[in-house]
Amino acid sequence: MNALTASTAIASGRVRLANVRQRSLVEAKLRVLMVAFLFLLTGFGALARIVQLGLFEEPPERRSLAEALLPPRGEIADRNGFPLARAFPIYALWFNPKALGADGSSLVKSPEEVAAALMQVFPDADFNDLVQRLKSDKPSYLRRRVMPEEANRIFAMGEPALEFPRENQRFYPQGSLGAHVLGFVDGEGKGHVGMEKVLEKQLLDPAQRGRPVALSIDMRVQGALEDELGRGMMETSAKGAAGIILDVDTGEVVALASLPSFNPNRSDMAYNDLVFNKVTNQVYELGSTFKPLSVAAAIDAGVITDLSVRYPANRPLEISGFSIRDSHDFGDSLNVPEALIHSSNIVTAQIADKLGSARMKSTMAALGMLERPYIELPARGFPISPRSSGKGGQWSRLSTMTVSYGHGISVTPLHLATAYATLVNGGLWRPATLYKVDPANAPEGRRVFKASTSARMRQLLRMIVVDGTGKSANAAGFRVGGKTGSADKPSSKGGYNRTSVVATFAAAFPMDKPRFVVIVMLDEPQGTVANSFQRTAATNAGPIVGRVVPRIGPLLGIVPDDSRDIDISDLSPLVRNGDGE
Repeated sequence: MNALTASTAIASGRVRLANVRQRSLVEAKLRVLMVAFLFLLTGFGALARIVQLGLFEEPPERRSLAEALLPPRGEIADRNGFPLARAFPIYALWFNPKALGADGSSLVKSPEEVAAALMQVFPDADFNDLVQRLKSDKPSYLRRRVMPEEANRIFAMGEPALEFPRENQRFYPQGSLGAHVLGFVDGEGKGHVGMEKVLEKQLLDPAQRGRPVALSIDMRVQGALEDELGRGMMETSAKGAAGIILDVDTGEVVALASLPSFNPNRSDMAYNDLVFNKVTNQVYELGSTFKPLSVAAAIDAGVITDLSVRYPANRPLEISGFSIRDSHDFGDSLNVPEALIHSSNIVTAQIADKLGSARMKSTMAALGMLERPYIELPARGFPISPRSSGKGGQWSRLSTMTVSYGHGISVTPLHLATAYATLVNGGLWRPATLYKVDPANAPEGRRVFKASTSARMRQLLRMIVVDGTGKSANAAGFRVGGKTGSADKPSSKGGYNRTSVVATFAAAFPMDKPRFVVIVMLDEPQGTVANSFQRTAATNAGPIVGRVVPRIGPLLGIVPDDSRDIDISDLSPLVRNGDGE
């Protein structure tokens, strides 16, 4: 090869090499541009999607994340913020018969062996029920609440068919305390009976369940009430008890108890008779606790203008073949203060007769005694009142007289509580509520009694506790006023069962400036050593009030003060000594 040919060949190789390098460089640049374009396109797409979601819709993913940060069901708290009901995650024990495949055996060991092992973890379980479930080809819960250490023991059994799904459980920190106020949540997450049912939508609403719902209940006061009611039941062998503490100016229910109670943490055992609320749903003839209401109606109507006027009391009243009697002989005559102190049916009936059917019935209607009680709870009993007849649908003369001392009309203890609040707060009736109320926004209420009538009744109620049947409810320094009521229960065969009594004490304190009403009722107390074999309210319900008030007074801002009291000096000269019920 000559020099020219060689030179030409070298030059040609360089050109080809330069062309290859140039093409490679161009391809690399194109690839970089393509990758950059793809990144840019992806970025623009993501940005567009973000803008779309932000401006036009909320993705399910975002909603789920937000909701995950909230409890699955809102919290319920008492008036001081103390938690009454809250939700928390738990394990459940689930039997999955398909865990080893549709054609395989569901269990490694026999159902009997597995059931026996589970009984070692859960001694309260039903062995036969477990065996039946483990033999079934249907999946089911074996336990709705399993603690971590229990789950570990079951996991160590090596049974793949026993699974532990994570669920949410409603928890009531105080067990049965306040159970009839709260109600319970079943295994499907649905509220029942109490405020759990009332607040169902609110507690499940993501917009609201992050804030606890404040009730009017004070759990410290609730605990004291339930404790003393339980003690009273035990000492008297009563079949049941009911109690309520009510703010006389706002209608707030500070405590509400129906005993025996139930444990809302055991929703699987909550469907029984114990969920029945005796305070709001059961109606009773509450006896002589009605007498102050009747006297107030007579004072308000001008039927009673002079408390010293005396009424015959030495013989039963014979009305329409029915005899109205007193439990004791109180002498030839009694005036109004004496009639209340000794609890005279005869004198109260005479006052009601002068008041008349129309005014007696209208007073009871104004006090809410002729309709279901006002409160948020779903279970509310309908009162039983006398049949109306004649012009204007009035009660008979006999019914008017018996209603005046609490017979022939059956109401709930809640009815009585709101009526006594009206009696002592200046005469204004307000509905009861389980929601916390700002005193500045308390309902105005409707006027039932004149303020002057209410002032006089505060004196008379205090006198009953100082000098009459209510002495057992007196609590030093708290100026308690109130009235006993011992009523025979109606018999299923007609008439009254003389061996079954409802013993009630209706009280308010402090009487110089009433703040709270306390109603205590024992259903069928028995004569025992603890109550000197007496079944009356004075020996059974009254002492419970006398113990409850000193316990709850300081919690509610009422300090005992022996240096002050309501002035009853103008009534004292009118009263003679005696006993009654």
